[in-house]
Amino acid sequence: MPLGAGNASGGTCGRCTGLTEYRADPAILTLGERFFAPVEAADFPETRLRFRNDRAAETVGLATLTDAEWTDHFGRFRPLAGNLQQPLALAYHGHQFRTYNPDIGDGRGFLFAQMRDDRDRLMDLGTKGSGRTPYSRTGDGRLTLKGGVREILATEMLDALGVDTSRTLSLIETGEPLMRGDEPSPTRSAVMVRLSHGHIRYGTFQRLAYEGDGAAIEQLIDYCLQQFVPDGGKDAADRYAALMDHAVSGAARLAASYRVAGFVHGVLNTDNINITGESFDYGPWRFAPRWDGEFTAAYFDQFGLYSFGRQAEALQWNVHQLALALRTVAGADSLIPALQDYPERYDAALIDGILDRLGLSSGPDDAALVRAWEAALAASDIEPDRAFFDWRGGTRRNDHPAYREPAFAAFEAAVSTYRARPGALDHPYWNDAAPCSMLIEEMESLWTPIAENDDWQPLYDKVEAIRRMGAAHQS
Repeated sequence: MPLGAGNASGGTCGRCTGLTEYRADPAILTLGERFFAPVEAADFPETRLRFRNDRAAETVGLATLTDAEWTDHFGRFRPLAGNLQQPLALAYHGHQFRTYNPDIGDGRGFLFAQMRDDRDRLMDLGTKGSGRTPYSRTGDGRLTLKGGVREILATEMLDALGVDTSRTLSLIETGEPLMRGDEPSPTRSAVMVRLSHGHIRYGTFQRLAYEGDGAAIEQLIDYCLQQFVPDGGKDAADRYAALMDHAVSGAARLAASYRVAGFVHGVLNTDNINITGESFDYGPWRFAPRWDGEFTAAYFDQFGLYSFGRQAEALQWNVHQLALALRTVAGADSLIPALQDYPERYDAALIDGILDRLGLSSGPDDAALVRAWEAALAASDIEPDRAFFDWRGGTRRNDHPAYREPAFAAFEAAVSTYRARPGALDHPYWNDAAPCSMLIEEMESLWTPIAENDDWQPLYDKVEAIRRMGAAHQS
């Protein structure tokens, strides 16, 4: 079976009701060509459907597509009804490892369609590996098949762990041998489609500020307020403050959720940060094997700028760059209050996230409990997924040697005054022998059968296991 079984790959989706209506809404066109370049998709030698995410597709009314229709839209990029008639490569700049780069933009992807989801949010279908654009520079505009598999696993794990993330909608193998310096070559190629709550980046604003185009910044602010801020910021006395408040809250929430998940994005450049606070664009990601602040995901992050322990700082720095771009049109008094609140918002989101993952109701001193938990993890070599799993509900479930250390004794004393959240342990997942996790070794073990035998079933099985874990966390 080329697609395997289950909702990870095209079978029946347990959450698909078939009731969600497809509602095209190509709102990006209101901005005009100052913000994008019309492009053509690459003409691939073949299109072999490898992954279709019906659970995500159902939220935007696309789950009823046949496999042939799916491949036609997401491999050959025939326009969806009432939607963009030509793909659009979005224009932006950005700080890359804190060095400003005006020579970037959608270099191997484009915006293919926009539509409303079942929560009435504006959603984008964006691509990766769909061919060259005016912003490609020396790149070939392509995506390796392994890179697509990695993005499936990253988005599924993060979604299951409560991170606000884009979702991998589709992965289609395209039949081109690619040469890459960081993996065995030639390697297989693919085109991926992500479902995302917007693709307006901090770098979109930075580009306009760099070019001194205040009118375009004002236009982009209006677009973002209308599409991404509740009620369009209509009740806000200051529209600049409303947008900055939204961005700061999203950045703080995102940074905290990465930490709770034990996740390292790897490339938190300003062109990779969405104005909505949704995480997206996964390259050299990793889940931390231990609670180590210096752990990095990218081999080229030689100074640990985006290490596990510095992601909150990185996102705070990035949101300050957004504020500097907005200063082209806004006064400092509109922007500073939200910026000053970032640490407090991050701390609150971290406390809520840790309590939620541990399955605990709020208690007498939540901040102290979280400090004790992080200190215990940092003092041990235990995998974070194992520790969260074992202490779900506040009572340890096995006698791991790490739990005999003084740091865990201090946490155990602190958590003894807490109660499990109602229903926190009801799902049968919590009776499993071990948690579902995704360290780099397992990612490689899932790729090997694909590379050697074209066997996709282990990947599909893992996606189902991840979704089961996500259901347990939501209980």
